Amino acid sequence: MKLIKSLRIFSLMAVLACMTPMTFAQDQETKIYDHRTNPELFWLTIDEVPNSALVLPLPPSWTEQQFAYDQTRYWWGKQQRKTPRGDLACSDADVTPTGLAASFSEPFGIEISEENTPELWALIVPMIQDAGDLACRSAKQGYMRTRPYVFYETGTCNPAQEQELLTNGSFPSGHSSIGWCTALVLSEINPEQMTQLLQTGFRLGESRVICGYHWQSDVDAGRIAGSNAYMSLHNNEGFTKQLDKAKKEFKQKKAEGKYHRPDQSRDFKKAAE
Repeated sequence: MKLIKSLRIFSLMAVLACMTPMTFAQDQETKIYDHRTNPELFWLTIDEVPNSALVLPLPPSWTEQQFAYDQTRYWWGKQQRKTPRGDLACSDADVTPTGLAASFSEPFGIEISEENTPELWALIVPMIQDAGDLACRSAKQGYMRTRPYVFYETGTCNPAQEQELLTNGSFPSGHSSIGWCTALVLSEINPEQMTQLLQTGFRLGESRVICGYHWQSDVDAGRIAGSNAYMSLHNNEGFTKQLDKAKKEFKQKKAEGKYHRPDQSRDFKKAAE
């Protein structure tokens, strides 16, 4: 009887041993979310960006002095919400291609849209996920830091997004990473407007503090993640080829007289306050 029971257990283990590798491989495949499974949404794979959990500093604990600064910045941001700067922060929360176009078209000097700048549009669309997701993913999943509006049990400048944001951590700020990476890429295409473009990219991160979505340290780390994404993208052949197309498109627009250089004396950061 014991022999029969042992044989049954051995047979079951043998079956599981045969099935497990295939099941595990299938499970791993379904979890891949980067250029390999979504080439229309990403330029990069997760292995092509630095591991944010290893590169970025630790988010400050609730007892550290740096967290006191985070709290000070939170209350500063909350005071801005019922001002024109607060209204702008709310609109800055949209980092879809359309939202980024609305933020960056004026400092860039040309209307950014799928119709007007198709090559630039094709460059930016996948880049959003590279900077906002891949460059931040490891740290976000590893720390799952509590967001300010949850910590204080208060609202944000856009309650409709609050439930969705609970599904991922606060550190680092993906929106700040997207804004900074976009500013760097556009500055490369139109270096004449580098100052104004970087001011705009900086503003998008600051808006996350104003809205109560992120702590200041989340935003600071997000800008580092955005720089990491920018460097990683330049090692990707598909991105660099599309970047060359976007540069040629920009030069053509200038030749056609469709480029209107913004006032260089204007401070886009101060104008937003």
